[in-house]
Amino acid sequence: MATEREKFYECEVKRRRVRATGGYESFWKVKPIAVALEDNDTEFRCMSCGGAVKLFKRRSEDGPATHIEHKLKTDSEYCAAGMYFLKATDGRQPRPSAAPVR
Repeated sequence: MATEREKFYECEVKRRRVRATGGYESFWKVKPIAVALEDNDTEFRCMSCGGAVKLFKRRSEDGPATHIEHKLKTDSEYCAAGMYFLKATDGRQPRPSAAPVR
Protein backbone atom coordinates (compact mmCIF):
# COMPACT_ATOMS: atom_id res chain seq x y z
CA MET A 1 0.00 0.00 0.00
CA ALA A 2 1.40 3.39 -1.00
CA THR A 3 1.89 5.98 1.70
CA GLU A 4 -0.06 9.19 1.27
CA ARG A 5 2.26 12.19 1.05
CA GLU A 6 1.65 15.88 0.94
CA LYS A 7 2.65 17.62 -2.25
CA PHE A 8 2.86 21.32 -2.95
CA TYR A 9 3.54 22.59 -6.44
CA GLU A 10 4.02 26.26 -5.46
CA CYS A 11 6.14 27.80 -2.73
CA GLU A 12 7.91 31.01 -1.79
CA VAL A 13 11.45 31.48 -3.09
CA LYS A 14 13.97 34.00 -1.78
CA ARG A 15 14.85 36.71 -4.28
CA ARG A 16 16.93 39.89 -4.14
CA ARG A 17 16.17 43.33 -5.50
CA VAL A 18 18.06 46.61 -5.63
CA ARG A 19 17.06 49.17 -3.01
CA ALA A 20 16.38 52.75 -4.04
CA THR A 21 19.02 53.84 -1.50
CA GLY A 22 21.58 51.36 -2.83
CA GLY A 23 22.47 47.80 -1.99
CA TYR A 24 20.19 44.78 -2.07
CA GLU A 25 17.27 43.55 -0.04
CA SER A 26 15.79 40.07 0.16
CA PHE A 27 12.11 39.30 -0.34
CA TRP A 28 9.95 36.19 -0.79
CA LYS A 29 8.09 35.57 -4.05
CA VAL A 30 5.48 32.86 -4.78
CA LYS A 31 6.44 30.66 -7.75
CA PRO A 32 5.61 27.24 -9.15
CA ILE A 33 8.38 24.78 -8.23
CA ALA A 34 9.21 23.97 -11.87
CA VAL A 35 9.72 27.68 -12.69
CA ALA A 36 11.84 28.20 -9.56
CA LEU A 37 14.15 25.39 -10.61
CA GLU A 38 14.45 26.82 -14.15
CA ASP A 39 15.40 30.17 -12.57
CA ASN A 40 18.03 28.40 -10.40
CA ASP A 41 16.41 29.48 -7.12
CA THR A 42 17.91 27.73 -4.10
CA GLU A 43 15.97 28.90 -1.02
CA PHE A 44 12.39 27.68 -0.59
CA ARG A 45 9.73 27.87 2.13
CA CYS A 46 6.04 27.03 2.54
CA MET A 47 3.86 29.88 1.35
CA SER A 48 1.22 29.20 4.04
CA CYS A 49 3.26 28.83 7.24
CA GLY A 50 6.79 29.93 6.25
CA GLY A 51 8.27 26.59 7.36
CA ALA A 52 11.15 24.65 5.87
CA VAL A 53 10.38 22.33 2.95
CA LYS A 54 12.08 19.46 1.11
CA LEU A 55 12.34 19.49 -2.67
CA PHE A 56 11.54 16.34 -4.64
CA LYS A 57 12.51 16.39 -8.32
CA ARG A 58 10.84 14.25 -10.98
CA ARG A 59 13.11 11.27 -11.66
CA SER A 60 11.18 9.66 -14.53
CA GLU A 61 8.26 10.36 -16.82
CA ASP A 62 6.10 7.91 -14.84
CA GLY A 63 7.08 9.33 -11.45
CA PRO A 64 5.44 12.11 -9.48
CA ALA A 65 5.87 15.71 -10.65
CA THR A 66 8.47 17.93 -9.02
CA HIS A 67 7.05 19.06 -5.67
CA ILE A 68 7.87 20.03 -2.09
CA GLU A 69 6.83 18.69 1.31
CA HIS A 70 7.19 20.07 4.85
CA LYS A 71 10.44 19.01 6.54
CA LEU A 72 8.83 19.04 10.00
CA LYS A 73 5.69 17.11 10.83
CA THR A 74 4.72 19.82 13.33
CA ASP A 75 4.63 22.35 10.48
CA SER A 76 2.30 20.09 8.53
CA GLU A 77 0.11 19.59 11.61
CA TYR A 78 -0.55 23.34 11.97
CA CYS A 79 -0.10 24.68 8.41
CA ALA A 80 -3.41 25.54 6.72
CA ALA A 81 -2.26 23.65 3.60
CA GLY A 82 -0.60 20.74 5.44
CA MET A 83 -1.84 17.19 5.01
CA TYR A 84 -1.94 16.44 8.76
CA PHE A 85 -3.79 19.72 9.45
CA LEU A 86 -6.43 18.96 6.81
CA LYS A 87 -6.95 15.45 8.25
CA ALA A 88 -7.19 16.63 11.89
CA THR A 89 -10.59 16.41 13.55
CA ASP A 90 -9.74 18.18 16.82
CA GLY A 91 -10.61 21.72 15.66
CA ARG A 92 -7.03 23.01 15.70
CA GLN A 93 -6.27 26.45 14.29
CA PRO A 94 -3.54 27.13 11.72
CA ARG A 95 -0.43 28.96 12.91
CA PRO A 96 2.93 30.04 11.49
CA SER A 97 5.84 27.64 11.65
CA ALA A 98 7.65 27.33 15.00
CA ALA A 99 10.93 27.46 13.02
CA PRO A 100 10.25 29.77 10.03
CA VAL A 101 12.74 30.17 7.22
CA ARG A 102 13.96 33.78 7.19
